Amino acid sequence: MSTLPHHDNAEKGILDPSTNKPQLIADEKQSLAPKPPKRKVSKWILWKLWFNTYRKFFTFVMTLNLTGVVLAATGHFPYARKYTGALVLGNLYFAILMRNELFGRFLYLIVNTLFAKWPPLWWRLGCTSVLQHLGGIHSGCATSGFIWLIFKVTEVIIDRANNHEATIVMGVVTNVLILISVLSAFPWIRNNFHNVFERHHRFIGWLGLISTWVFVLLSDSYDPVTRRWDPSGRIIIGDQQFWFAIGMTTFIVIPWITVREVPVDIELPSPKVAIIRFKRGMQQGVLGRISRSSIMEYHAFGIISEGTHAKYHYMICGVQGDFTRSLVNDPPRTLWTRTGLGAALSTCLQSPNWYLIWIGSDQEKTFGPTISGLIHRHMGPERLCLWDSKQRGGRPDVMKLVKEAYAYWKAEVVFITSNYQGNSEIMQGCKEAGIPAFGTLWDF
Repeated sequence: MSTLPHHDNAEKGILDPSTNKPQLIADEKQSLAPKPPKRKVSKWILWKLWFNTYRKFFTFVMTLNLTGVVLAATGHFPYARKYTGALVLGNLYFAILMRNELFGRFLYLIVNTLFAKWPPLWWRLGCTSVLQHLGGIHSGCATSGFIWLIFKVTEVIIDRANNHEATIVMGVVTNVLILISVLSAFPWIRNNFHNVFERHHRFIGWLGLISTWVFVLLSDSYDPVTRRWDPSGRIIIGDQQFWFAIGMTTFIVIPWITVREVPVDIELPSPKVAIIRFKRGMQQGVLGRISRSSIMEYHAFGIISEGTHAKYHYMICGVQGDFTRSLVNDPPRTLWTRTGLGAALSTCLQSPNWYLIWIGSDQEKTFGPTISGLIHRHMGPERLCLWDSKQRGGRPDVMKLVKEAYAYWKAEVVFITSNYQGNSEIMQGCKEAGIPAFGTLWDF
């Protein structure tokens, strides 16, 4: 397999081809020759990249639920009319489940254990695509749950003669809170106002969970026949809504049990980067979420480690916003951490089956000896291409590098970590060349 990270401000180095391997770059003049005009990518290629597995999941979930809503509204889906609350909370439950990091680890464990070696490449690529794009199910179920909630509250209001005013009020409040939580996760808000997204999606989402509990308890406790409340809980425990709410609460709480405040050392090789060092080694394929606060503004970075036996693991934090700038200007002694799935460099360090291309400027000065030492200590020149654009006088033809490395390494797949523009260009080039590739996600 092959991983080919490409960053504007990240992992850097120098190409050092050995005499025992093909020369990937004939000479610097050829590599740095004026690039041909940017080719126009066919609309079919752009469509296939746009309508990825994420959007396929989202479309499938939304189509299924919208069909159910229409059938229920026209009286052809009696189950939905009777158990609308279960459809609301069932969708929200699966939305939360798809974003639960422990559940994600469980899925990765199952797939890697059962399907990592023997199935054909197309099957393994399909499994990877499904795991990478679970966010499509998350978004689809969350949006569908909100639509079912509107349907539920509308029914309650129409039948207000048989429902208590408190139930109606809490239904409306729950709708508003979930709407704010859903809107805050829209790509434009998430990408341009990350802190706004995180605060509203998290804290308004928590308020939405609380109001959902109140709405469920009120709905199940009120007897429209006697017009009295039944505090015994017999109806509540037997209702699907109650158990879905239990599941939602459990999977929201679990990740926060793993939050820890840990000591850190900050290395500042340049004003552009902070290298954070944590105690103990880590397995490959893991990212970390860090914050100065236990519940506010978590930011994800890939974890770099030599393995579980190592004394330390690291994060590279390029200065891009207020949080990363504060790491340089006011280095903390402790940080709050959570773990997740991701990160490519640790996999390259720990597995001999991966080839690394890393492009950037003034790498040694920018990132210091720690990261460079990790790379050169664990990756020989036969599976490494580090391109320092400052030393070489410019950036290379990235797709040329990718194609040559893909052929030389006899790779099965390319993984890309880059900014939005770089990711799009390389994904388009790989799709045109018929090279299987997975890029960075922004959960659009």
